[in-house]
Amino acid sequence: MSDVEAIIAALDRGEIRVAEKVDGEWRVNEEAKQAILDYFRLRDMEPLEAGPFEYLDKIPLKRDYARLGVRVVPPATARYGSFLSPGVVMMPSYVNIGAWVGPRTMVDTWATVGSCAQIGADVHLAGGVGIGGVLEPVNARPVIVEDGAFLGSRCIVTEGVVIGEGAVLGPNVVLTASVPVIDVTGEEPVACPGRARGNSRRGRTTSRAR
Repeated sequence: MSDVEAIIAALDRGEIRVAEKVDGEWRVNEEAKQAILDYFRLRDMEPLEAGPFEYLDKIPLKRDYARLGVRVVPPATARYGSFLSPGVVMMPSYVNIGAWVGPRTMVDTWATVGSCAQIGADVHLAGGVGIGGVLEPVNARPVIVEDGAFLGSRCIVTEGVVIGEGAVLGPNVVLTASVPVIDVTGEEPVACPGRARGNSRRGRTTSRAR
């Protein structure tokens, strides 16, 4: 087994992570991210079968869910090199390589967890939530959703945004690193300047993005 394959296997087992919180700050494991990029280059396209489903891809599918203590509802898919903690529930959804999903977290119907995203324990990703992925550059922080957060239906979180512990995002909230969050809770409405680029932020959000 090559060094690259060993790192991917360790990611799959949850022994290492693409990003971890150290002294209150999230730090990226650049070696792990580089290994994922190299793994794509090492692999060839090959047919994959899972029951009645057939795929053609470079990355194998994750397996052995009963041993892991993970519930996976067809046709949910997780790629090899992602880690699912005990008690995770995957409704028909998708988890990409390098992602880490904490204990008892719900990945609801049509939710997607992008490459290298880090999802905490007891999180609920409601139907259609889109968690962005990031592989390059290798020092780029992935999207982080900390423990106990709730993301309402059709929320989108991208560009390394951190959703803090216990945060609640209403349906259709969009958070990116490049678009500022505007406080709309005050008495005066906020005017939208000319040529502005905005996102839909319906409902109430108590998240912190940085």
